Amino acid sequence: MRKIWTRMMKGAAAIAAFSMLVSALPQQAGAQELAKDLFGSHRLPAATKPQSIGFYSKGCFSGGVAIATDGPTWQAMRLSRNRRWGHPAMISLIEKFSRDAVQDGWPGLLLGDVSQPRGGPMLTGHASHQIGLDADIWFTPMPDRRLTPQERENMSAVSLIDPKTRRVIEKRWTPAHARLLKRAASYGEVERILVHPGIKKKLCDTVTGDRTWLRKIRPFWGHDYHFHIRIGCQPGSPDCKRQETVAAGEGCDKSLAWWFTEEPWRPNKNPDAPKARDVMTMASLPKACLAVLQAPDPVSLASVTYPGGGAATISKADPIAALAASGGLPAAASAFAPTPEIGVPLPFPRPVN
Repeated sequence: MRKIWTRMMKGAAAIAAFSMLVSALPQQAGAQELAKDLFGSHRLPAATKPQSIGFYSKGCFSGGVAIATDGPTWQAMRLSRNRRWGHPAMISLIEKFSRDAVQDGWPGLLLGDVSQPRGGPMLTGHASHQIGLDADIWFTPMPDRRLTPQERENMSAVSLIDPKTRRVIEKRWTPAHARLLKRAASYGEVERILVHPGIKKKLCDTVTGDRTWLRKIRPFWGHDYHFHIRIGCQPGSPDCKRQETVAAGEGCDKSLAWWFTEEPWRPNKNPDAPKARDVMTMASLPKACLAVLQAPDPVSLASVTYPGGGAATISKADPIAALAASGGLPAAASAFAPTPEIGVPLPFPRPVN
């Protein structure tokens, strides 16, 4: 009888152990779920104080706001991606930039990707844009009418670069493009503006008078049909990792000449290597990003949509409460919409910009 009882107890213990193992499997699997899937599934930001966490290409942010799909001096493109979110300082800057650009003679901004609602790695496209401090602006000026949702999804931006020479296509370049980039560089919070090397060279060859702003204009792959604005870490974000300071000088020296050699354009030695965003798990991101994922949603999309046009200002103390009555323009969105691949072979190591 004692032997039977012992065997029964061992069997029960084995069953209990097996049950514990099975119950733990989903949790372990969840811990290894790709960060891009977790962040890409959120349609609204974390309703907490604004804070950028981590680095531009490895982080997240909370307290984000969206720029309205339409404003008096801008229109947002590719609405289905749900990437018009950013740190309040970034969104406020875009709205101000759009007004200033119109004063400079630009018809209005067409806005590309800013960030996902809570940042983090994206399902497709960018390596950066993860902490709400990056934004893409098209070189195509805003038309004199409101684009339809279909046009915003399908309309192509126009490249300013000849792919054979890697220089600006002269008939597409205007002095207004230079004024637009100069205005973007004029803001103190803007640290970098990424453009195609051919555009940087055009500026180096033609800008007269004050050239100090050229220091912020940085050559990089892609960026032939849009430019990328990056602002620095904002107050209240102690866990935001700053990027290395831009080198002194105009950047019209041998560092630019390198881009017009064959080296930057040689095929990738390891083209099948997965992109960082495609293997990044939550363990790869700052620990605080888990709390960002778990934070509650705001009461509505409208409550966290920045109206622009001078109709409201963002309160540094409580941006969500300040924007609660803004009456934003919600749009059907999906963060799973594909981003076209640029297809430029990149050498390693890549330069820091």
